Amino acid sequence: MWEDPIVAEVHRTREMLAAKFNFDIDAIFADMQKRQAALGERLVSPKTRAEPTAEADRGLHSGSPESTSHQAAPAA
Repeated sequence: MWEDPIVAEVHRTREMLAAKFNFDIDAIFADMQKRQAALGERLVSPKTRAEPTAEADRGLHSGSPESTSHQAAPAA
């Protein structure tokens, strides 16, 4: 069976991290919080994220004419 190398790396990293903290989820979470606090301003605040533009939002709603399937199919 084919194995995705990226997924395999994520699984290896998860196992190494879990083993480092003796598979204690509370200790893993506390470490993640400590690391996040150390990053400080390097993290993106939800308030500063850009809102999607109207152009990016077009066609995403089922009621819009752009989302109908007959327009996406080539004419025969």
